Amino acid sequence: MLKIDFLITGWADSVLRVLFPLLLILLASCQDTSKSSASSSEGSPDTTAKTPTHAARAAQPITVLVLGNSLAAGYGLSPDEAFPAILQRKVDSLGWPVRILNAGLSGETSAGGLRRIDWLLRERIDVLILELGANDGLRGIDPEVTRQNLQGIIDKVRARYPEADIILAGMQLPPNLGPAYTAAFRALYPELARANNAYLIPFLLEGVGGVPELNQADGIHPTAEGQRIVAENVWRVLRPVLERRLGLA
Repeated sequence: MLKIDFLITGWADSVLRVLFPLLLILLASCQDTSKSSASSSEGSPDTTAKTPTHAARAAQPITVLVLGNSLAAGYGLSPDEAFPAILQRKVDSLGWPVRILNAGLSGETSAGGLRRIDWLLRERIDVLILELGANDGLRGIDPEVTRQNLQGIIDKVRARYPEADIILAGMQLPPNLGPAYTAAFRALYPELARANNAYLIPFLLEGVGGVPELNQADGIHPTAEGQRIVAENVWRVLRPVLERRLGLA
């Protein structure tokens, strides 16, 4: 047994003398590789963390829904002359991943918009431009009813898409409808905006309403030039909202 143990021990010593240097080389190589990898990782910028927000959103465009009446529909004009189409061209020219969906319908009231909104919300939206109420006013509908309908639309949007931004397009009525009525109607838009933390376009037809050359023969619906001015009124409020969502602000 002693002889066998000696042979085994001697053989093991011989193997270790051969393998030990090789093991040292392999260990050194692994350490160098590990250091190299760590050094490379530490020296490389974290491109994922620094990717701009708007680039990440490029695969999923921001959707803006314009829920409105004949002003959004571009009554008496071609569809590409209405202010939603003008807004689409603006964002396209900037290369922004934004879709403007025009749900304008001539003659639409706030009650009609409330009936339509559930169907429209099947499409994911990020921003709602709520341009309704003018036809309510022209029909002498109680401003409180208009308020309730507009609030109902906002509530449905917020319930479905809690992070959606709401932009209210304020309207004013001709003075011949009476000072008390026109004052109550004009006040409901800023009041709704404050109550719902929404953005406000003070008067959608600013610079257009009451200007004969910027309105069609009916004196109510803007001409193509009038629509361009309306688009600018909307753009002043919409642009910073989009810039924030795109990570540009």
